[in-house]
Order: sequence, then C-alpha cells, then structure tokens
Amino acid sequence: MYQYEAYNDPIQRPRYTGLPTFMRAPYREDYEGLDIALVGVPFDGGVTNRTGARHGPREIRNQSSLMRRRNQANGIGPHDLCSVADVGDAWVQSPFHLEKSLDEICHFYERLHSAGAVPVSAGGDHSVTLPILRAIAKDEPVGLIHFDAHCDTGDDYLGSKFHHGAPFRRAVEEGLIDPLRTIQIGIRGTLNDLDQWKFSHDAGMRVIYMDEFYELGVKAVIQEIHRVAGEGPCYLTFDVDGLDPVYASGTGTPEVGGFSTVEAQLMIRGCQGLNLIGGDVVEVAP
Repeated sequence: MYQYEAYNDPIQRPRYTGLPTFMRAPYREDYEGLDIALVGVPFDGGVTNRTGARHGPREIRNQSSLMRRRNQANGIGPHDLCSVADVGDAWVQSPFHLEKSLDEICHFYERLHSAGAVPVSAGGDHSVTLPILRAIAKDEPVGLIHFDAHCDTGDDYLGSKFHHGAPFRRAVEEGLIDPLRTIQIGIRGTLNDLDQWKFSHDAGMRVIYMDEFYELGVKAVIQEIHRVAGEGPCYLTFDVDGLDPVYASGTGTPEVGGFSTVEAQLMIRGCQGLNLIGGDVVEVAP
C-alpha cells in the first residue's frame, strides 16, 4: 500500500500550504516504480480562437489542492492502490514553432512510457493529445473515448494541419487510434461546413451528438462506450468545452448545450473496467 507523504496529507497539513501539485500528489523527477504520472502540458500554440490554455496546468494544480484523498461516491483512494506522483510539465523549448513543440512533447512522454508509467495529463489545447498518442500508441493503434463539443477531425486550417481542431484526423492517418474503437461524445454547435466532421463518420467512428445524448441517457451512453472501446487498450481525452459553458466558461471555443458536471462525472466513473493506458483533460483556459 502506498501512502501520502506527510506534507501532502490534508489531514496532517492544511490544503492551502506547500507547493501546489496535482491533487496534492508527491512531486517526483524520476519515474522508477511509478504507476501513474500526473503531467502538465502548458502549450496552446494550436488554438484557433481564444488562447489561455497554456495557463491551464498551473491553475488546475492550484485548484486541485482542495481535493481530498478519497472519492465519496466509490470510496476509492488512488494513493492506497498504486504509486501516483506529479512529474512536472512537458514544457517546450520552442513554443513559437508548432510542429517542433509537438515533437518535444512527444519525447517527454516517450520517457514516461519507457518507464512503464501511465500518463494522466492536463493541457494545454487539444493539439497536445497527438504527441501523447505518438508516444504511447506507437506499437499498436488504441481505442479512444473522446468527450468534446467538436470532433477535432478537421484538416488543414489557415496553412497548418496541426491545430486543436485536427488531432484525431492526424492520429488516424498515423495509425495511432483505431477509428472503429473510437467514440466521440457531446458533439454540437454550428459549423463552417456541413461536411466538417465527415471524416469521423467515414472512418467509422461512433459519434454521439448532444441530441442523441439526451435521447439515450447517461447509462446507455456508458454502455455504448464499453461496446465501442472493447477490451483492448484505449485512451480517454476530455475537452472541457464538452461541458455546457454554464459549468466551464473558461475555454477557447465554448458551445452552448453541453452536458453537466454531474453527467460528466457519471460517464467518467462509468469507464471503470476499460483497459485505459492514459488520459487527459484539455482546453482549460482560466
């Protein structure tokens, strides 16, 4: 059984003291014996609208210091089950060079993957998911559970194929995700082109638009997640603009009519039992 170090235990020390880490996890610079690595990716060079997600990891660390050790809904305390640590940021040395930045992020995650640690990351805009997948899914394509207001399967935009609206088109093209084991939940909003998300459908992805979400209900959506993802390795990515802006207004491309925080929590808890090899939350622009 792994224990919190005393300075990270809110029972022994007030939560507003000390250096902020994700969920008050211990900070480590080495990855040996680490089961879950909490990572910040402070990069928003792929944003097409409102910037600010580069500040997401720092503020998530600050706010997550309010979290307690156990989930009251299921009684689970992650630190009792495995070794969890904040390993710092996958920061980039060339933030003004988009493709080079993505390569640098990938190299960071390759080291984590080689050490056997499962990454749970906070972005950053959604372009950062592509280099994460390049690092952890290079051996075989993985399934994808994708919560978002947008499919993010666009193509070239204003001269670049690498932006926060295109990571999953690139991931399919690079053989990183299996589109037949990919489910996208929460899609909605106006479009610039009626065929904007055609790639998702043509590739065989399961797309649940918000109209269908409310027709199905949360329990049926969870069943669909398990049906599509199957038993193979899969990755979970959560864009906060999947939430209604009432709950998450601090994001680059908010869209009205999203799901609630309660619905999001239920769906994420419903992913228990999947063979998850990593996950992220992105587009937090405080």
